[in-house]
Amino acid sequence: MEILGNLFYGLGIALSPQNLLMALFGVVLGVAIGAMPGLGSVNGVAILLPITFAVPPTSAIIFLAAIYYGAMYGGAISSITLNIPGASTAVATTFDGYPLARRGKAADALVTAAVASFIGGTFSIVLFTFFAPPLAEFALRFGPPEEFAVVLLAYATFAGLGGESPLKTLIATMLGLLMSTVGTDIVSGSPRLIFGGITGFYHGINFLVLAIGIYGVGEIFYTLEEGFKTKERYQAKLGVQEIISTLKNLRQCTATIMRGSLLGFFVGMLPAAGATPASFMSYSIAKRFAKNPQEFGKGALEGVAAPECANNAASTGSMLPMLTLGIPGSPTTAVMLGALFVWGLVPGPRLFVENAEFVWGLTGSLYIANTMAVIVAIFAVPIFIWMLRMPMTILAPIILVVCAVGGFSPTQDMFDVYLMFIFGAVGYIFRKLDYPLAPMVLALVLGGLTERTFRQSMIMSHGSPGIFFDFAGHPIAAVLMMVSVVLFVLPLIPMIFRFRVSRAGTSA
Repeated sequence: MEILGNLFYGLGIALSPQNLLMALFGVVLGVAIGAMPGLGSVNGVAILLPITFAVPPTSAIIFLAAIYYGAMYGGAISSITLNIPGASTAVATTFDGYPLARRGKAADALVTAAVASFIGGTFSIVLFTFFAPPLAEFALRFGPPEEFAVVLLAYATFAGLGGESPLKTLIATMLGLLMSTVGTDIVSGSPRLIFGGITGFYHGINFLVLAIGIYGVGEIFYTLEEGFKTKERYQAKLGVQEIISTLKNLRQCTATIMRGSLLGFFVGMLPAAGATPASFMSYSIAKRFAKNPQEFGKGALEGVAAPECANNAASTGSMLPMLTLGIPGSPTTAVMLGALFVWGLVPGPRLFVENAEFVWGLTGSLYIANTMAVIVAIFAVPIFIWMLRMPMTILAPIILVVCAVGGFSPTQDMFDVYLMFIFGAVGYIFRKLDYPLAPMVLALVLGGLTERTFRQSMIMSHGSPGIFFDFAGHPIAAVLMMVSVVLFVLPLIPMIFRFRVSRAGTSA
């Protein structure tokens, strides 16, 4: 009852005219920022942080949290309509969102993304409200071995998404991991894989450069080959009937959304994990449990709902360790953590006691911002549907300009724009050769975290890999590693069985 009383107290604070206006302003800006490749929630929060110094801390954190939420919703927009993920959290949405848009079902995909995001966000906010302290203590048990085990589990759940050829999936994954090592060594600081001292490689290969290149630019190259003959595939319409029909179809995604929401919140609250592995894992698990897994990658609504509910749930989960432990759960919450110190607030268990107005005002605002975000996202759908009705002769140059801006924004280096077009050619060739692109992107996104947690674990254990299977010292890591091993082995069993059957048939 005390928690409910605090929640109503927080809702009262959040519903004040000033805070309500800040939440609405933040959500609208967040949706726009999330839809623009190259910005994303991290840059959006960082760029708009100075605005918060003119208002009280409670209004400021409500504004930043609303931007964060809006950006999670907005990330799906460019992924679905243009095949350009605005941030790493929206990569998995492209797998089925863009094929739906190509089939004239962009409205279905956008509404599905908005509703799934709303459900995932609401589910995680409820968990945040009622279980913040114990969940934060549990997350604190995750050190480098546990984090590496979670990342490996992400790879394991994603292993079956590369199509019919495990070899091609393995090659794409290895290429992604190789690209993640370009730059400087995380321990010694020495440059590596910079190809004779090319300065553009010193900062590494940015995820957006690869993702925008192979998805956005690669798609344009592929369309050029078709001679713009498929422009009618982008035709789509939206009305009340279409929205109602989509909501009815979403009933088949109920189990997927609930699984993804729970997974997203759990992964999001792990320090430094963030929403990206959560969205990939949710997508791959949804495919494994789907009645028709062969539809994934061709335009399945579950393939849109799974990553979207997970990344929104993860955004709330990442705030939990920030407020209760002072440990950011994502790059965006790291920026928000810095703002807390600027405002003179010290995160930790005492924050809930000494600054109850701040904490519960934020909690109440999350419910309001989540509701605002789904309304803004759905009402914005006609704008993007109108954009998709443009002929490809007009749309293609616009996409290329957006890609160039998205490739330049993260590092402000023209070298990345040139690299992006090279990756566009690679994406085109991979598509022609039927190589999966998703494993390569996943490996690049998670490569840095994989290397860091592995090397930290090796330093802790003096070089012994047994630390990952130490049930006495690191039981969580050991259990996750065993699950990963099982998931890696499972796809091999049918292959071995088919090989033995064919061999027996040959010998007979």
